[in-house]
Amino acid sequence: MPHSSPRRVVVVGAGMVGLATAWHLQEEGVEVTVLDRQGVAAGSSWGNAGWLAPALTLPLNDPAILASGMRSMLKSSSPVYVPPTADPRLLRFLVGFVRHCTPGRWRAAMEVFNRVNAHALDAFAQLDVSEATKPAEPFLAGFASETDRQVLETEFEHVREWGGTTDYELLTEDEIKKLEPTLGAGVTHGIALHGQRFINPGRYVHALADAVVARGATLRTDVVAERVDDTGSVARVVAAGGETFEADHVVVATGAWLGGLVRPHGVKAIVQAGRGYSFTVQPEVMPTNPVYFPIQRVACTPLGTPDAPAGFRVAGMMEFRKPDAALDPRRVKAIVDAARPMLTGVDWDARTDEWVGSRPCTVDGLPLIGRTRSPRVSVNGGHGMWGIALGPLSGRLLARDVTGRETDPVLTSFDPLR
Repeated sequence: MPHSSPRRVVVVGAGMVGLATAWHLQEEGVEVTVLDRQGVAAGSSWGNAGWLAPALTLPLNDPAILASGMRSMLKSSSPVYVPPTADPRLLRFLVGFVRHCTPGRWRAAMEVFNRVNAHALDAFAQLDVSEATKPAEPFLAGFASETDRQVLETEFEHVREWGGTTDYELLTEDEIKKLEPTLGAGVTHGIALHGQRFINPGRYVHALADAVVARGATLRTDVVAERVDDTGSVARVVAAGGETFEADHVVVATGAWLGGLVRPHGVKAIVQAGRGYSFTVQPEVMPTNPVYFPIQRVACTPLGTPDAPAGFRVAGMMEFRKPDAALDPRRVKAIVDAARPMLTGVDWDARTDEWVGSRPCTVDGLPLIGRTRSPRVSVNGGHGMWGIALGPLSGRLLARDVTGRETDPVLTSFDPLR
């Protein structure tokens, strides 16, 4: 049903998703206030790989995750790690997640992803920010064997079967290393992807924040939101210390922390922190485009430009743990051990900017985008690893819903009340 358009909206969360929502609300003529507890891009928007790669934006509930067995997930060196825990909430999430790691459910999620991936890059083109996206031409994936490469090829075949397209070509060892001399002896087979892009995520999100503020938004990065109320006439954010922020509507976009704010409004889905790690190195020859090692689940991105290199980000791992837990050095070591044979000319001991961030994951791999049971409270989150890639599109989808515009049918798949 259509809704009346609010004049004032408070967005809680100053990451990519929250700021993109704010931008698109402004496009609809809405006055926006953005609140965050730490700062712009302070969470998982900062240290991720910054890929805008529809070809690789796939549902997390991949049956391949379980192929090596649950026991391997208890090892700190595993790409997907579940620390031994008695946390009942995490255990409920894991049970639900495992139930969704079936071919049929992955296929259903992939059909939804194909629909949004077709528009993800166009949504970036709409944002008028000072930091540009960069073409990844080509975007390379490296493998230690033909068998390893076939795993990704099979995924691309499934994407095509279920309505998507992937522009890629197979590369020999000589061909891929000619394109990227930094690849090491561990890489013997390759894939070149076309039509993908990438960004320096922290720099881009800060530029988006600057643009939102320049267009008239109020941005506060010292507000810990403790509660969101719908009084029946207004929406209200209640912060630690008692400060309140009233508006016609509130959008909660706080990533792995959103559950506590929206559960009172009927959102029962568990949003679990799937923590990722990254650090920066300085290769002897700086790559110009992203490089992916799918079997090792290691993602690498050049952060600067040819004239102003800022390092080579090496990221990876999925760790189901509380979002505020301390960085686990074993996980950084696991990335180093996995990446070492795949890259050459890297001093791994000279790494900097070690980071861990909490990506918000749902059991079915689909984000939560839309209205809650309270008509003045909406949610935009649960994107897993794809908050950067899908943030502008989901911000556009939600802004249209909040302001009463005709909504895209794909929003039914993202219903926060499902």
